[in-house]
Amino acid sequence: MLLNELSPPKGSRKPRRRLGRGPGSGRGKTAGRGTKGHNSRSGGGVRPGFEGGQMPIHRRLPKRGFTNIFRKNMATVNIRDLSKFETGSLVDEAALIRNGLINGTNDCIKLLGHGDIKYPLTIKIDRISKSAREKIEAAGGNVEVL
Repeated sequence: MLLNELSPPKGSRKPRRRLGRGPGSGRGKTAGRGTKGHNSRSGGGVRPGFEGGQMPIHRRLPKRGFTNIFRKNMATVNIRDLSKFETGSLVDEAALIRNGLINGTNDCIKLLGHGDIKYPLTIKIDRISKSAREKIEAAGGNVEVL
């Protein structure tokens, strides 16, 4: 089978309705728009959210809170998650992405101290909590904050 031989299943594709093509088509003259009024005109119709003059729902509902445009998206990793790494290995952003612990869409990464670690690791990361730093250094590893 070749790409040029592919076709959609029978009945899955319908031809578009051609409007304004004479009275014999059943959709001629006003082309299904009715007569007169805003919607019959070209460019007619109402804007999104317009409810015919009634106070729109997006104005009736109370507004709360605000969005901080300077917000930093921080990925968090716990000490218990570092069990995927071998003894003495380097743990940085690339290694965390490779092991599926974070994705690559974060502004910074923070290591938190939940869990335990028994072997030394070299950590190069943006931020680290006090308890996580103590646990890494107690296991013989070292931490470098970027």
